[in-house]
Amino acid sequence: MKFFAVISHMKDQELSQKYRPEHLDFLKKHYEEGNVAAYGRFEDGTGGLVIYKGSTYEEVEELVKQDPYIQEGAREYEMHEWGTKAEHFA
Repeated sequence: MKFFAVISHMKDQELSQKYRPEHLDFLKKHYEEGNVAAYGRFEDGTGGLVIYKGSTYEEVEELVKQDPYIQEGAREYEMHEWGTKAEHFA
């Protein structure tokens, strides 16, 4: 299992507010299914970070593209494979 850090940058504040409940439901569902290790917003309001788990970059990117924030144009994302040694993420 690999980890991927996905930074979502604010693109449209109004759309972010509108789709926040759907975005949070999406993250909660995927956290419970084991596809997301951790998530949270940046305190300065510029976006947030999600740590996804998956086998390949492409597999995780397909999941990222299903996030309502991305689908509705509220956020854009930057994705990087993340090498971690943190035991609680394994």
